[in-house]
Order: sequence, then structure tokens, then C-alpha cells
Amino acid sequence: MDPLGARSQFVDIQSLSTWDQPAEVKEEEEESEETDTTDGSLTNQQWPFPSPFPYRDDINRKITLFTGDVALLNCTAVVNTTNETLTDKNPISDSIHRHAGPDLRDELLKLKGCRTGEAKMTEGFNLASRFIIHTVGPKYKTKYRTAAESSLYSCYRNIMQLAKEQAMASVGLCVVSTVKRGYPLEDATHIALRTVRRFLELHGQSIETVVFAVTDVEWPVYRKLLPLYYPRSVAEERLSLPLLPADIGNSEGEPVVPERQIRIAEKPGSLEAPRPGETSQPHDDLEDDSLELDLGLVGTHAFARMEGDVDKQRKLILQGQMSDVAQQKQHQRNYNRWLCRARAEDLSDIAALKALYQTGVDMCGRTVMVIVGRNIPVTLIDIEKALLYFIHVMDHITVKEYVMVYFHTLTGEHNHLESDFLKKLHDIVDSKFKKNLKALYFVHPTFRSKVSTWFFTTFSVSGMKEKVHHMDTLQQLFTCILPEQIDIPPFVLEYDARVNGPYQSTHPSGL
Repeated sequence: MDPLGARSQFVDIQSLSTWDQPAEVKEEEEESEETDTTDGSLTNQQWPFPSPFPYRDDINRKITLFTGDVALLNCTAVVNTTNETLTDKNPISDSIHRHAGPDLRDELLKLKGCRTGEAKMTEGFNLASRFIIHTVGPKYKTKYRTAAESSLYSCYRNIMQLAKEQAMASVGLCVVSTVKRGYPLEDATHIALRTVRRFLELHGQSIETVVFAVTDVEWPVYRKLLPLYYPRSVAEERLSLPLLPADIGNSEGEPVVPERQIRIAEKPGSLEAPRPGETSQPHDDLEDDSLELDLGLVGTHAFARMEGDVDKQRKLILQGQMSDVAQQKQHQRNYNRWLCRARAEDLSDIAALKALYQTGVDMCGRTVMVIVGRNIPVTLIDIEKALLYFIHVMDHITVKEYVMVYFHTLTGEHNHLESDFLKKLHDIVDSKFKKNLKALYFVHPTFRSKVSTWFFTTFSVSGMKEKVHHMDTLQQLFTCILPEQIDIPPFVLEYDARVNGPYQSTHPSGL
């Protein structure tokens, strides 16, 4: 309560309705079944394809549609849409500044701006929310629509990533692209809804509530499009399927740009024709030099020559005759192909296993990634898709230093990855994976796994042996990573308590 018994102006998100109301859905479904058709002939009941956004009640319970001021929500964080200098004048930003107080403006000066698509965080000051996430939406021009889509996706993705990294329970999302930036409302809504949906599917275990805060003008658009990405029943899922746009993004919701998917070389180009009076250079010499040249032109030569003679390059690699620089370029091209496949393919079945996920940070501030061995049914899953999923999830993590925790707890024969698969993964991944991995904590190892790990790191891969640390108890792990910074599966906690006794909290003196 405010002074003098006045009612608080802030809104308790627990009092708001979540997006799972079957009674209301039923009426809409009946109406839609009477009217909706696709191409004038195919009814929804006959629609043969599975929806890319299936009915998920657990996700729907996290979603709230709120008509009102985002600044008044008592979420862990609310979102402010602003410009590159963090000084934009728009209704959302003005309200946040008015309720947060003058300290917010002083804090923003310290951030020294924010680029389009980025997200930066400050305290909430006088707001009910603890934090404010500031992001800059793109200016929309039809000519540069693809760039605007990618930037708007990055806004929402970076907001959700910040929420995940800071272990936020709830986020209040405003409509990021303001009227003055000219982004079509319906197009922007599609990107917002699908990006949040994909993030909650893959990384949103710790996020309990996402509130879409909209105005009276925006509400009908959000109300119309929410069922497409968050159907509240199997029937609504079927009804919404033909209404989805052609571009629903990749497995993260990121817009798919076809022309980027056929890129083969970092600097594709053509070989110069010999000048008059000059003799043509032998093909073998041209090929060796082409790996080092900065080729700038595209389209005046055969498509296959953008990488030179691939068979000859592979032969040189096998014979050990290719230079280190050429081998690095060949490796990078190979990794980029795998990454491109990973971004384009539907990997939701692998993500549902919850065998690989990001959690908090260790005592050195490095990102912690968790692998749960028991959740990997090696004999049942497509191993190549599992490799693609690993690359997809880890690509943006490995740009900075990180550590991995592997829970070997209660794994069986059907959970053990073969050394050939691990060797293939090691050979494919980018050099930054290996360089920035600072430690691999192997929790609850068996004698067999210790022997296998020693053999693998000694004879199959180089530079890994000193990074592997076997830990028989969670107590040992907590000397490197605080308990509140790591999401541990319940069965691991139960096993450790049964075998090693209850965890005794201590304050480690060092790493």
C-alpha cells in the first residue's frame, strides 16, 4: 500500500490471467471450424501436416497478455524500447523514466549507448521491477526488410537470453519496435511471439512468466496471432496451422535468409584471366594460390570453382601437403556447413531431451553448460541430429570462456556415446570451442568411464586431458560452482545424497 492508504498503482502479475483458458478456446474453435478454409477448398479438419508450434500447456501457463503500461508490472524485469543513444522519447520509455526516477537517466549515461538489436540492463530503481532491459529496435524500410527482421529477432532473443543468464523468474515485454521506427505491427508481432516461443522451448526452464504488455491498438493483433504460436488445445493447433506465415524461422525463431544458406567460401570470387601477351598459369599453381588470395568478384566463373578443386584439396590434406592456413580455412568452411544445417533443421525432438542446457556461471564468472548423460538415449535418437543440436546451442556460448559439467550419474549402456562420435565432434567443432573451454567437470564417474576418458584424451584428442576433472561428489563441484548457479537434475541430487550424504554448505577459500 502507498502512503495514506492509497492503492498501489503497480500491477501484480500473479493476478493476471495466463494463456490457458480452454472454455474460451472452445467457442472460438467452433466458430473457426465453420469459417476457416485454406485456398478455398481444404478444411482444417483435413489438414495433413503437423504443426511446428504444437500445443504445450506448460508453455501456455507462462504466457500472459496484458493491456496496460509495462512500467507498472512487478516482473523481475521490464523491457524499455529506446534508440541507440538510450534517449528516445516514446510513451513506453517516458513512462519507465517517470516511474523509475532520475537515477535511471544517470545510469544510462554509463552504458554509452546500445546498438540496434542489442539489449542492456540497469536497475529498476523506483519501479516495482528489479531490473530494466533496454533494447533498440530497427528502423523499418521495405528495401531492407531482411535486415530489419534479423535485428528485431535479435532484440527479443537478447532480452530472453539476459533473463536466462540472470535467472529471472518473470519478464514484462513491451512492443519493441515503436511507431516512429515504422515496423509493421503484425509482422513485428509474428517475430516477437515465435522468438519467445522457441526460447521457452529450448532454454526457458527457469523463466516462469512472460507478460506481453500491449496498448489498446496492439491488443487485437496480439490476440489474433497468439493462438498460432501458443495453441491452447490440439483442436486450436490444427485450426491455426494454415494461418501460419510461410517464414516461421529456424529452430530458434530466427528469420531464415535463403541466400545465406548457399554461401560456400568466406570470400568467394573469380580467378583473373591472363592479360594479353601473358601465358596462363598452370592449374595446380592457381589452385594453391587461390586459398590465399582475397578474391572479390562473384558470378564470372563456374560455381564449383568457388572452392577450387575439392577432391584435390582433400588429397593434399591426406598427403599432409596442405599448408596450415589452407587447412584452417578448409576446417572453417566445413564447420560453417554444419552450423548452417543446424540453424535450418528442426531439432525440437533433441531439445526436448534436456540433455544439454545453459545454467549460471562459475566462481570465475564463466558460463556453465550442463550435459546430463542419462538423458541421452544413444540407441534411440538420430546421432547426427544430436551433433547438429550441440553445435547450434554451443556456437554463441563458445565466443567467451566457458566450462562444462557432465553428470555421468546413473547412466547405462544405452547412454554411452561411442568414442568415434566424440572424435568426429572434436574434429568438426570450431577452434573457439576448444580454446575457450576452460574445464570439464566429470561428476559421479565410474571406473570404466575414468579409463575411457583417460584413453580418449590421451590418444584421440589433444589438449583436453588437463581440462578434465573427475568429481565423485557434488560437494567437490560446489567448490568451483556455487549451488545456486547450477541447475542440477533431481535424480542427481537424490543419488548424491544417498551415496555421499547430505550436502554441507561451506564457503570455499579459493578455486
